[in-house]
Amino acid sequence: MTLRLRTVHTADLTPAELRAARELLDAAFGGDFSEEDWDHGLGGLHVLVHDERGLAAHGSVIQRRVLHRGRSLRVGYVEAVGVRADVRRSGLGGRVMAEAERIIEGAYALGALSASEEGAALYAGRGWQSWPGRICALGPAGVVRLPEEEGTTFVRPASAGSLDPAYELVFDWREGDVL
Repeated sequence: MTLRLRTVHTADLTPAELRAARELLDAAFGGDFSEEDWDHGLGGLHVLVHDERGLAAHGSVIQRRVLHRGRSLRVGYVEAVGVRADVRRSGLGGRVMAEAERIIEGAYALGALSASEEGAALYAGRGWQSWPGRICALGPAGVVRLPEEEGTTFVRPASAGSLDPAYELVFDWREGDVL
């Protein structure tokens, strides 16, 4: 199987490429990929893996802000990771994540993502750590705790010891699922 990996900003994707990515993600998530989920994966860098049949895997790294210990950290947030059904378990998710991690390590203070039960093993196996502390968001009415995100939020600090789980991670607000 010949694979081609491409990293490209949303602004440089053609309408056909955007449609192909959306269709792949709709299929990969069994129809449970909302308009808000799609929107969350736009506006940053897309990692695309193509094979002979077309788009085989996708993931995005978008910039977010997280308040932690009195600082605002620039975060590379991983979104919209999906692999076409016929090539799952062949290492393509790992290829997408390796490129996402390269981007994060070169441009951000921290990597973060919200993992599904199915995806958690992939991320943990690559050195991502489940955040043991509180997860919050800075919403329109102030800081809101998100206990349903605790245990499913994974982080990848750019430098060891830069995060302290005694202090919460306060993510920027967005429509739909905040994380």
